[in-house]
Amino acid sequence: MRYHAVTKGRFIARPNRFIAHVETAEGLQVVHVKNTGRCRELLVPGATVYLERGRNPARKTAFDLIAVEKGSRLINMDAQAPNKVFAEWAASGGFRPDVTAVRSEYVYGESRLDFCLETARGLHLVEVKGVTLEENGAARFPDAPTERGVKHIHELQRAVETGLDATLFFVVQMENINSVAPNDVTHPAFGAALREAAVHGVHVLAYDCAVAPDSLDIRRQVPVIL
Repeated sequence: MRYHAVTKGRFIARPNRFIAHVETAEGLQVVHVKNTGRCRELLVPGATVYLERGRNPARKTAFDLIAVEKGSRLINMDAQAPNKVFAEWAASGGFRPDVTAVRSEYVYGESRLDFCLETARGLHLVEVKGVTLEENGAARFPDAPTERGVKHIHELQRAVETGLDATLFFVVQMENINSVAPNDVTHPAFGAALREAAVHGVHVLAYDCAVAPDSLDIRRQVPVIL
C-alpha cells in the first residue's frame, strides 16, 4: 500500500489518543494519530515521525501521523494499514494461491471478522492484528488489553469446530523481526485464548513488513511463539 504527500516531522506531545503535536518545516501542526493504542514506547518527545497530508480540506487536522522512527527502525503505526496491506496481499495470491475473492467485514456468529476468503476448498476466515510493540527484535501483541480481540479468537475457534478454515494473522508493521508472541503481561486472557484456539486448529501466522515513509508491504513470515 502507498501513501501520498508524506511530510517528516518531530514529535512534541500527544494530548490525547486522537491527536498529537508535531513540529514540521511548515511549523507546529496538530495532527490526527491513526492509532488509538498506547504507543508509549514509540511516541516519545523528539522522535522523528512521518505525516500524510489529508485530502479533505474541510478536516480539522491537515495531517495523519502514520510512522515513527524508533532508533534505527522505522515503524508504521497506522492502525488501518494492516487490513489494507493484507487485502492487497491476499488478492494477489500471497496468502493462498487459490483465493478467488476477498470479502472484508464478514459477519460470523456474534462478531464482524476482518476477512472471509473464498478459496477452492471453501471459506477461510481471517482476523488481522497489527503489531507495533517491539523489544530487542521480538514483537508482542497487544500493547493494551483487547476484549474485542479475545472475542474474535473465540469466533475463529468456533468456525474451525464447524469445519471452516480460520487464521489469526499478525501484520508486524516493521522489518527484521525475530518472533511474535502474545503480550501476557498486558493481557493474559488474549494469550490464553490464542493458545487454546491454536490447539483446536486455528492457524496463527505472522509476517513482518517492508516499511518506508510512504509505503507498507508484507515481506516475510516470522515465527509465532505461543
